Amino acid sequence: MPNGWMKGTLALLMACSALPAAATAQTGVLSVADSALIGLVLMAEDRRDSTLGAFAEATQHADARVRLLTQRARERVRDPHFAARDSLPVVAAPVAWPEPTWRLRYRALTARRDDCAAIRSALADSAWPVRLHAADLVTAACASDDSLARVLRRWVDALPAHASRRARGTVSWHAAAHAIVALARVRSAEARPRVRKLARHRQWHVRAYATRAAAVLSDTATLRTLARDRNDNVKEVGIESLAKLTGHADDVVFLSALGANGAQAVRAAAIALKGSPRPNVVSAANAAFERWVARANASERDVRIALLEAAGRPASDDRPPPVRVVLPPEAVALALGADRRLRVTMAPSSGGGSFVVRLRGDVAPMMAARILALARRGYYDGLSWHRVEHDFVIQGGSPGANEYVGLAQYLRDELGTAPHVRGTVGMSTRGHDTGDAQWFINLKDNLRLNRDYTVFAEVIEGIDVVDGILEGDVMARVAPL
Repeated sequence: MPNGWMKGTLALLMACSALPAAATAQTGVLSVADSALIGLVLMAEDRRDSTLGAFAEATQHADARVRLLTQRARERVRDPHFAARDSLPVVAAPVAWPEPTWRLRYRALTARRDDCAAIRSALADSAWPVRLHAADLVTAACASDDSLARVLRRWVDALPAHASRRARGTVSWHAAAHAIVALARVRSAEARPRVRKLARHRQWHVRAYATRAAAVLSDTATLRTLARDRNDNVKEVGIESLAKLTGHADDVVFLSALGANGAQAVRAAAIALKGSPRPNVVSAANAAFERWVARANASERDVRIALLEAAGRPASDDRPPPVRVVLPPEAVALALGADRRLRVTMAPSSGGGSFVVRLRGDVAPMMAARILALARRGYYDGLSWHRVEHDFVIQGGSPGANEYVGLAQYLRDELGTAPHVRGTVGMSTRGHDTGDAQWFINLKDNLRLNRDYTVFAEVIEGIDVVDGILEGDVMARVAPL
């Protein structure tokens, strides 16, 4: 028995000694040593280490559950895409949820995007997701539709100075934000003064949409202001839009943004600076890279790579933080079928309500256990749903309310046989084994995601609350039941 395995076994025995023995349907009761063996297998899988001496013992274990966990661990280590998953027993199917009736209208509208009468009618739909989708589909082909333009103007002009609260089933800043981009496409003269007004609004989401509208209008003066915005999400959109319009003419703005705190803004600036003729770009990008390395956040890899590219260096020069593999509390219990649930309570300012998810430890025990531990320490409390695509997914749980800021330690994929159907909860990644602790909830069946994304939970109560979530809505609390 190798020394490393002996030390790990002793540590796990000590950790498990205070726990009751786990019962299974196959052989009755598992001992503390059996639980420790399962823990070793789970950690070997998490390390992507197929050399664990315990694998041989676990493969021959008398209990079928232990043998199955070991087989799955070995296959996941061998093949990043876990092609052998189909050979495993089928797990319990997720809850089957019917779709809201408005989603059919939402879906049908996409095919009628060139029908201005249909778009105008949808702007008055009873469901706000359909109305907002209609605004997003407005094109220049509807420029002569006075009635449509009148609705867009009304939405923009009705925006209050304080737009951070909404009642369930209504909107706050959303109508004006979507409308200003649409108005920029059909009535540029009417949109221009409104864009400049919204660019100063206190709600950062409004300024972000004003940035997109300014890009439609090629309003570089407004974009230069927004590329220096105090909010890094707005800054990101401003930099990306300005770079497309002016190229390296605004490298001074992009160089300044390298000092931002948000990974999304610095990444956008680094991409804009790539190939710049300015002599100080390389040194500035290298200095910024060292600063981001020192943050030791694995999920910020994209910003480090962008800075390396701006400095003319290969991605292989990246220095990510070391991987730490620690068995999270309840991972073994979850692997053996323990029922653990989380209640997600939405903030009153975001319409209130709550929904319950059940962690799928039978599929992803390590990920489920880590999410449970994060919820227990309040990690998700006060975070938002920053991405809402009403006929695809909602995504949230980023401390920076964006795609590029997540948990400092990556979560490994645990691809399994639970399909990405409506109501299942998946882990956001930026490539294999790069889970950032952001959740996405499937609003419809998205089976194409099965190959690359882990299902670690499923909604079992409150799907109507999930369907009603809008961009920017805040989770007041995520807590174990």
